[in-house]
Amino acid sequence: MSNRKLGPSKTGTTHWWHQRLTAIALIPLVLFLIGLLPNMAGATYREFSALMQIPVTPVVLVLLVGAGLYHMKLGLQVIIEDYVHNEPLKVGMQIALTMIVFFLAAAGIVSIIMLAA
Repeated sequence: MSNRKLGPSKTGTTHWWHQRLTAIALIPLVLFLIGLLPNMAGATYREFSALMQIPVTPVVLVLLVGAGLYHMKLGLQVIIEDYVHNEPLKVGMQIALTMIVFFLAAAGIVSIIMLAA
């Protein structure tokens, strides 16, 4: 395979496609969340717990957390690559970004699972 039209990073359009696909995936997930918010506003813990017992609710929320954080990581990664010119700092920031996203995803998913249990 030729390296033509892959750009300076040699990754081609993979990153671009991932960002677009996560953006498209987030549309129905965010719409679901917007539809869920009126049911959650002012709800007691018991009412909220009942809402989380509906199987689709925690599944969609986990997908929302995963897709949203991955989309955020992709966007911030581009900013770091484009605007941080010190190579060791760039690598450190990307490692820190990956770790932060991983821990946020883990915390979000564990929280959703605990609320749904």
